[in-house]
Formats: sequence, C-alpha cells, structure tokens
Amino acid sequence: MKVLKFGGTSVGTVESIKSVLDIVKKSYDDQEKPLVVLSAMSGVTNLLTKMAENAAERIPFDEDLKQLEHRHFEVVKALIAVKYQNPVFTKLKLMLNELDDILQGVSALKELSAQSKDLIVSFGERFSNYMVSKIMEQYVPVSTFIDASHYVKTDSNFGNANVNEELTTQLVQSLAQTHADNLLFVTGFIGSNDKGRVTTLGRGGSDYTAAIFGSILNASVIEIWTDVNGMLTADPRIVKKAFSLPVLSYTEAMELSYFGAKVIYPPTMIPAFMKKIPIAIRNTFRPEFPGTIIQFESDSSSYPIKGISSISDISIINLSGSGMIGKSGFSGRLFTLLAREQINVVLITQSSSEHSITFAVNPSDAERALRLIGQEFELELQANILVMPEVEENLSVLAIVGENMKRTPGISGKLFHALGRNGINVRAIAQGSSEFNISVIISKEDLAKALNAVHDAFFAELKKTLHVFNLGTGNIGATLFKQLHEQHDFLLENNDLEIKVVGVSNSRKMYFNEEGVDLGTWSAQLENEGEVADLAGFVERMKTMNLPNCVFIDNTASKLPSTYYEDIFKANISIVTCNKIANSGDYAQYKLLRDTARKHGVDFFYETNVGAGLPIVRVLKDLMMSGDRLLQIEAILSGTISYIFNNFTGDASFYDVVKKAQELGYTEPDPRDDLGGVDFMRKMLILARDAGYQIEPSDVNLGAILPQACLEATSVDDFYTELLKADQYFNALKEQAQAENKVIRYIGKLEEGKVSIALEMVDETHPFYSLSGSDNIISFTTERYKERPLVVKGPGAGAEVTAGGVFADLVNVGA
Repeated sequence: MKVLKFGGTSVGTVESIKSVLDIVKKSYDDQEKPLVVLSAMSGVTNLLTKMAENAAERIPFDEDLKQLEHRHFEVVKALIAVKYQNPVFTKLKLMLNELDDILQGVSALKELSAQSKDLIVSFGERFSNYMVSKIMEQYVPVSTFIDASHYVKTDSNFGNANVNEELTTQLVQSLAQTHADNLLFVTGFIGSNDKGRVTTLGRGGSDYTAAIFGSILNASVIEIWTDVNGMLTADPRIVKKAFSLPVLSYTEAMELSYFGAKVIYPPTMIPAFMKKIPIAIRNTFRPEFPGTIIQFESDSSSYPIKGISSISDISIINLSGSGMIGKSGFSGRLFTLLAREQINVVLITQSSSEHSITFAVNPSDAERALRLIGQEFELELQANILVMPEVEENLSVLAIVGENMKRTPGISGKLFHALGRNGINVRAIAQGSSEFNISVIISKEDLAKALNAVHDAFFAELKKTLHVFNLGTGNIGATLFKQLHEQHDFLLENNDLEIKVVGVSNSRKMYFNEEGVDLGTWSAQLENEGEVADLAGFVERMKTMNLPNCVFIDNTASKLPSTYYEDIFKANISIVTCNKIANSGDYAQYKLLRDTARKHGVDFFYETNVGAGLPIVRVLKDLMMSGDRLLQIEAILSGTISYIFNNFTGDASFYDVVKKAQELGYTEPDPRDDLGGVDFMRKMLILARDAGYQIEPSDVNLGAILPQACLEATSVDDFYTELLKADQYFNALKEQAQAENKVIRYIGKLEEGKVSIALEMVDETHPFYSLSGSDNIISFTTERYKERPLVVKGPGAGAEVTAGGVFADLVNVGA
C-alpha cells in the first residue's frame, strides 16, 4: 500500500480538491491500496487559532465562524450531488456547533489553555477529511473518514505532543485490519493522550501523521502532495533558475530542510527513515511531474552539490577571551546553558586557538542568550579573561548541501570564489566532518545575490547570467543593444550565457527592470517608463539592486562617468568601457582603477579605448603575460587621419581631402579635433601604460600635422581659409614622398619607454605602406616577433565594430 498526504493548498479550493480526487481515484483504480491523509483547508488552521485567541479576549468570533462554515459548505455544494448533500451539511453543522460551544467556554473563562487550543485547531483537519471522504464516497463507496485522535496516542505535551509508538502501532494495525478493503481518509496533525484529550503534533504534523501510518503499515512509498515540483535546488522565489531534484538521500533532504527548504519538516520524516520507506514530494497541480524521491541512498549526479538552502534572518554571538584557551568543559558549560533555556543553536564555529567561539541563534533568542551568558560567566567577565559578547544582527545563513561533496576537492574554493567575486563578505563558516554541508553566515542584504551567484557557480550546465547597466544610448549603445538582441539565442545555446540589460540611462532618462529590459523595444520603454536621468542615482540604484555578476558599461564620451569607476569597483561590479578618458588622464588615476578592480576581484575591460573592435589591448596583454619582451610598437590609431593621408595622393589637395572627409562624416564638426592628434595621443598613452610604463600625457611627444596658423584660427571657416593657404606646405610634403617612392603616415611609436607621434614617410618595405581607406594598423615588435612584427589591421572606428568590441569585452567578464 501507499500513503498519500495532501497539504492545505491541495484542499484549499474546489478546483484543487478536484485534482486531489483525480489523484486518489487513479491510485485506487491502479490497486495501489492508498491511505489518504489530509491537512485542513489552506488558511483554516490560522483562522481557528485567531478565533481561539479572540475568544479568550472576548473579541467576537461570529463572522469568522460564518466564514468557516461558508468555505466548507461551498465545496459540498460544488462537489456533492444535491441528493447526498443534507447528511453532510448536518454533520458539518454539528461539528461547527461543537466548535462554537468550546469557543463560548473559552470566552466565558477568558482563558485559552494549550489543551483547549489543540482541541479548537483540530477541527480544521476533521472538517476537511470528513468533507472530502464524503465527496469521494460518490465514486468509491468504501471511502471512510477516520479521526486519527482515536489511533495516534501521545503524551500530554499539548501543541507539540510526543507519540506513544508502541500503543499507536497496535491501534493503527488494528484499524488497518478492520478496514482492510476501505479507502481511508485520516486526519493529519492530531492525536490524543491517555485520557482521550485531543493533542496536536506540532509543525509539520500532517506529514508526521503520514509518516507514522506509512511506517506502521510498511507502505511502499509515502507521497507528500503539495504545490511545488518537489524539492528544488534553491528557493524559486529568489533563484529563478532553480529546478527540481529527482532524487535526494534522507541526509540531503534533512540538511536542505533544516536550512529553510519548507517542503518538508525534518523530524516528521524520521518514522519513514527508520523503515527506509521512500518519500515522494509531488505537485497536486502537476500530477504528471515526477517530483522528488527521498530515499536511503542518494543517486549518482553530475552536479557537485544537490542544493542551496538558507535561513534569511539570524543573529550571531561571538564569545572570546584568554579564559577559554585550554579550558576543558568551557564549550559544554556554554551550550548546556543554552539547551537548558530552550535556545536553539543553528550553527557553531570555533577557532583552532580556542580563543573564540561563534554561534548563531534565532534573532528572538539573541538578547536572552546574551543575558544568560553574562550571568553564567560573571566571574570570568569581571576578571577580564572573557570579553563581553556582542550580538551581530541582520545576518543570514547560506548552506550548500550534497553527498557528492564528500572527498571532492575544490567545493569550498568554488563557493568562496563565487561569493568573493560578488563582494559578499563571509562572517563565519561551518563544515562538519561528514562533508555533506558547508554553511556560511553573510549579510542579510546580500542573501539574494549570494544564492543566485552560488547557484550559477555550481550548476554550470545552467546559463550564467550577466546583469548589465548601460550608460549611453547613442550610436554605440543602440548598436550594442541590437547586437545583444540578435545574438541572445546563440549565446544561450552555444555559450550557456544570458545577458540581461537591467538598467539603461542616457542624458535625459533612466530605466530599470530587474527581469531584463526588452532589447526589441528598449527605446520606447526608456522614453515612456523612464525617470529623469541622474548619474549618481543610476550608480546608487545599481548598487542597491545588489544583483550577482553585475557589469557597468560606459558607452559615453563624457568625463563624468569615470569619476564613479572607483566606487563601482568597490561595489564588486565589473566595468566595460569604450570611454578612454579614465585611462588617459593622470597615471595615478589609471593605476588606482586597475588596483581597485584587482583588489575586489572584478574585471576592467577597455579594448575599444584603442582600436574600436580590433584586438589590440588583449594582444598586448597576452604578449606580456606569456613572457614576451616588447621592443617597439608602431601604430596608426586614427581612422580620420588614416583616411586623409591615404587619399592625399595624385592631384588632390590637402584642403580638398579634409573637406571631403568632413562631408563623409569621418571628422568631428571641427576637423582640428582629429588633426590635432590628441585622441591618437590618448590611445598611445593607454598602450604605453598597459606595457608597464609610468607615463603622463605631458610625456608624449606629439608632433603637429597642421601649421600653427590653422590651429590658431578662431572658427572652422577661418581654419579652412588658413588650410587653403597652407597648400604649398602640404604639396611639398606630397611631392617629396612621391619622389622617394614613399607615402606620408602619421605614426605613433613606443620605444624604450618613450612615446612619440609624428608625420613620417615610409617605403614599401614598411607594413604601413599599403594601408587604405580609414583602417587602423598596429605593429608589435618583440623578442619573439623581431624579424617579422605581429601586425593587427582593420577598421578602427564605426558604431558596428566599436559596439562589437564592447560586446566581446562583455562576454569575457568573469570568464
């Protein structure tokens, strides 16, 4: 036979009760000999408790009694044929009258004893089981209502009674023999003492009833039907990627349940454990789903852990002092005191020096524990050999659980790396020698981020999620969103990576959506639902949202965002930027940002600072990391200047080429912003610094392209007038280059720690000779690439390639 237990949500509505009936009928028809245990309808136990407490205070409870009657009567009207309803109504009404009499007695005495409270709340299970048994009787005539208080015998510890196993076994076995052919509906949660007074079995009492009956009757399985798909890898309300576990061992289920998994209450499983009876956790509303089987031994799993559980609110007390060192019996004295006073200790950790003990308790017990310790160790505290303990509050416990952890190296390393990379400080650690559980205490505000980060780390077959906050929605930002949108499915399928843009801001508005901004309609969302843009507020909101694997993208050319980079790194958020201002200012600022990112274990990627989408920064880093020695860098890192000199040939004048470049959009509105070479200088400065040189902007020898008169012109029109006058100067350069079979190039050089940028003439043996269009080019001469330098060449500007470079940096975050 098997035991089917249904919780309150399973019998909470007409529709859910229909599902229960279908499940029970199928089991009965399949000749599985089911015994059914039901809880009270959802919310009824709380309502009965409220009525009892109100009665003791002489607060009217009539409306609540009517509500109770209405809920049950509505189910009867919906699910029992009219001709069979009256006897059911009569019986329910008699029980309601009995309940009313008891409540009137409590009200008259103005006293609610534990015994009376147990009797009152027991009506919830009696109502539901009687009612559902009568509904089922229409389909299975041998359906029978059983009041478990006549068969489950307990002591008189009302509210949390202990079962008399020997007597209960005799009575349940007798019941089974008497009703061998009947379909029994047994009240969960309740029993009675030796005087026949109704008792309740405490938290998880209906599960306990199911386990008791299953154990005594040697059931093949005990099925706990609830409203979730079994036991999950984590709390699905916090971790959206949590999934159902097919198999757990009793130990794993105990550990997960102890640390907050509410599906089953650990002590209630003990009778089943003793007989090695499997427990199945099933979903009433998805009966086809297999759920979770809890059995004696775990199954083989490809995952290193089975699940992540947590207790959201905990306090810790730290006791330290020289009086503890080598003092035998100290721990026994401390924990005997706490046990005697019914203070449950959730977690204990002690330093190997014996100088301190840290333990966690429920916040409601913390102050009392502190007071008791002060009294117990008064002499030691007065002698200053113990430090007066303090309570730390607003903490949580996170625990990873699984039998596969045993003797598997690297588990704790992976846990602490996931926490550390996301800036989550661990206050205390505990691991038993069984290695089934590693528990850490962290700040309560970090719990959601920690659960998601650790879940991503251990369940690698799932998709890693990056949470992106993007600043700047111009050409590059908009193009990046288009690329992310187009590549979303590819990244999921081929890279196990999901990128969620959760924050967007431009100079006017900002918009946040923790579930992810729709990148197909982001512009409309920003415009219609966004709030007024505020950079400080944007950064603060990003930090407050406290999401795991967080990345800040700066797609602007503004100086202001870079002033927040340090704080962003300190919040353990990685940065990807195409904005070169932060890296090309003072060297001290450049070094501070790199050091801060490294200290907090986050990434700082800026490939697009130098060559848009060209792999220049990463190539230099790889050369340096692999031990190659840099001898020289030569580069043309301005698409505008490249275009101008590549087209300054034949009969074209320099004036005409610059004018056309502006018309084609290659230059800034004032071409001197490009031809002045400042942007090129910044790129060379970044490369020099990445190569290990402490160089300031003033150290760069920046050669001029334009005559002084062009630079000093007061307007763009005046600039072009002066440029026309300078035709003779530029034509002379062109003619000299042609005469020598060379071409003119504006080349940046890094050699022996010196950076210079100047006009040069190069012949066909030089790699820059054949440069065309607006391409960028860079040549690395190193010990390994001495005879034939390593050359990278391609487009160095444009929204598509720059956004692609930002995209490439983004997917490498945390890799």
